[in-house]
Amino acid sequence: MDHATPLIATIVGGLALAFILGTLAHRLRISPLVGYLLAGVLAGPFTPGFVADQALALELAEIGVILLMFGVGLHFSLKDLLSVKAIAIPGAIAQIAFATLLGMALAWTLGWSVDAGLVFGLALSVASTVVLLRALQERRIVSTEQGRIAVGWLIVEDLAMVLTLVLLPAFAGFFTDTPDTEAMSTGTIALTLLVTLGKVAAFVAVMLVIGRRVIPWILHYIAHTGSRELFRLAVLVIALGIAYGAAIIFGVSFALGAFFAGMILSESQLSQRAAEETLPLRDAFAVLFFVSVGMLFNPSILINDPLAVIATLAIIVLGKSVAAFAIVRAFGHPLPTALTISASLAQIGEFSFILATLGVGLGLLPERGRDLILAGAILSILVNPLFFIALDKLKPWLARLDHEGDDTEDKVAPKPALPITSLTGHAIIIGMGRVGHIVAEELARAGTPILCVEDNAELAAKLVDPNIEILIGNAAKPEVLTATNLAAARWLIVAIPNSFEASQIVQQARKANPMLSIAARAHSDAEVTFLDRHGADLIIMGEREIARGMVEHVLGSAAPNNAA
Repeated sequence: MDHATPLIATIVGGLALAFILGTLAHRLRISPLVGYLLAGVLAGPFTPGFVADQALALELAEIGVILLMFGVGLHFSLKDLLSVKAIAIPGAIAQIAFATLLGMALAWTLGWSVDAGLVFGLALSVASTVVLLRALQERRIVSTEQGRIAVGWLIVEDLAMVLTLVLLPAFAGFFTDTPDTEAMSTGTIALTLLVTLGKVAAFVAVMLVIGRRVIPWILHYIAHTGSRELFRLAVLVIALGIAYGAAIIFGVSFALGAFFAGMILSESQLSQRAAEETLPLRDAFAVLFFVSVGMLFNPSILINDPLAVIATLAIIVLGKSVAAFAIVRAFGHPLPTALTISASLAQIGEFSFILATLGVGLGLLPERGRDLILAGAILSILVNPLFFIALDKLKPWLARLDHEGDDTEDKVAPKPALPITSLTGHAIIIGMGRVGHIVAEELARAGTPILCVEDNAELAAKLVDPNIEILIGNAAKPEVLTATNLAAARWLIVAIPNSFEASQIVQQARKANPMLSIAARAHSDAEVTFLDRHGADLIIMGEREIARGMVEHVLGSAAPNNAA
């Protein structure tokens, strides 16, 4: 019997090594991602022992990217995406340009040509989808303003890299003089660009016009069969099939196709169930992504070319971060948001590998450049969690600094004050997501005067009750909270999932009105303690309330039987 099964060996070997080293990393209180990457190094061709199939590992990693982006799309909507276009589009383009120039400058010092520097810089400019999204999901901020900006930024980078991969072979004709390369005119390149943009536009149109009707209909039909297996299979077919079709037919990336599939499905009532069904596979294949990255890394470059590696890493984790930070702040966003975005982008990943491989294949990028890109990717992914750990520790101080900065700005150029609501004895609801929306409707039905605060105008527009007053703005800002007339309010319900911003709101509200009844939500015991310390009267943790409801159901139904 033939036991040459590279696919099985790659999956089993990769997951087993990732499990062992990930568990060890967790035991040492460092990110399991470090263990996954080291597992890839051990399974790669540059270390002795077991060697997995690199090509298969990369394809398996693509499945992880597809499922991850599909899951993110399930929690997004087209309105969410368009709400951040004003910063995501110019911000991503400016950051790509800045990082590319830094990469070209480093390439120049290394004695490379302009074309090599261009490819090298572009490869350093784009963040990894998997790393960014895992960081946002671990902190439960995908659905916040910070998460929306980061994901929107990521989509713009994705589209920019799709165009780059299509146009790079065309531009290679200007830089190479080999007989096999056909020099391409400006008109030909312009035509290639227009065709690519046309394909992307056609894909988006098909998804919005046809996909919006067909995809939810398929899932609802399968759900009514009552078969969980068929439903799970339908979700996987939709995610993988649309991603593959988008790449083959329209020339867009797997990640972008999967994201749009999830975003279209998010309008269905079955979106939450679809997300739950894909979660196990999503996590498993995401692990294989990090293993595949580790397999590409040759540790010898750290010894043979240390200064170039350090310079490459500095561009990724410092140059890109500084650019992103400056851009976000220039658009008027608070300091914590700017730091979160800059930390999220301080790494590179899958598109960088693809671009580097294409550049080497076209003769534009030397193999040394590809090795530096891979080394920079590995090291940036390793240090990226440290940025978020530092950010979590510095957030309280940064928030105070940001507010002081706002006060200073107000003294220099005072902004017109928001009108203070005339409501009294009212309930203030912060955040109009699913939780806030339900609370607002129930309180309005009970006749309670309500003021809702939401920084997303599209979400606020969903409240059509004329008895509910709406205030558009970020409730963490003092001027917005002042406009809610806290002194005359009776209740404050903080329904946003971000515990850090919630604590800022709670702290300010408690100072303004010590008698105010404050309720907030949390996702962990640590968040409960955090919010309690800042002055919340009632903190509700979803998982705990679900468990309590189940216990009450069991004990409540048992009591009459016992009495009888």
